[in-house]
Amino acid sequence: MKNLLRVRTVILSDVHLGTRDCKIKEVNHFLRHVRCQKLILNGDIIDGWQLQRSGNWTKAHTRFVRIVLKMLEKRNTEVIYLRGNHDDILSSFLPLEFEGLQVVEEHTHEGLNGPYLVLHGDVFDTVTKNFVWLAHLGDYGYTMLLRLNRIYNAWRAWRGKGYWSLSRAIKARVKSAVNHISKFEDHITALAQKRGCSGVICGHIHTPADKRVGAVHYLNSGDWVESLTAIVEHDDGRMELVAFSDFVRVYPFSEEEFGNIEELVNDEERLAVV
Repeated sequence: MKNLLRVRTVILSDVHLGTRDCKIKEVNHFLRHVRCQKLILNGDIIDGWQLQRSGNWTKAHTRFVRIVLKMLEKRNTEVIYLRGNHDDILSSFLPLEFEGLQVVEEHTHEGLNGPYLVLHGDVFDTVTKNFVWLAHLGDYGYTMLLRLNRIYNAWRAWRGKGYWSLSRAIKARVKSAVNHISKFEDHITALAQKRGCSGVICGHIHTPADKRVGAVHYLNSGDWVESLTAIVEHDDGRMELVAFSDFVRVYPFSEEEFGNIEELVNDEERLAVV
């Protein structure tokens, strides 16, 4: 495979393996077309909450795990896995380290342009931290919202219109959601500054960002449910927020990535409206 993005570090979060709305084809394509020295999986990679209720684990989800293991074993990529709230079962085993893989609560990434504090970010979410039952209720509501979103976008596609995210529109327009995101950013950048870091990298709120918050470089890797974004650190130390919609134009899908006909049909059925 010649057409590859070669970078120093890749950071992604909130893949939510095991859910219907995980954009598994896209995230697998992204990982297959990058080469990096370090891969940081910043929480909620596997959605334990959904898997406990019902879940939707497919062969493509298993393929994601295999791609990461291949990066670890054959490409000598250092893999850092940070606990999120949806994969909080890992809390009982932290810290854990073996054969180049670290599973930790948080991580300090020594970037070429200074240290970055890396953590999922749920520790600053009062509901997630102190009212777990309410967080599960909110997650159920979000799942229903995504289902409604699928139906609405099927209708938009029938009319020849592009994708539109209901949940992202709500977060952008509802005052309480906007305030929640703003407070989240303030708290997490304050912690980074307290730790002597020039930047902070997080996930959790599914809102990709690359900006300055005071003196701190704030980066949020977004998610692989709706935003389909990741962060890469280039060889010169520059951090970049990468959107899959831009990435796939440079590194397009190939026929073999879809696998055999049966796997392709299964993939389409998973994305279909029910």
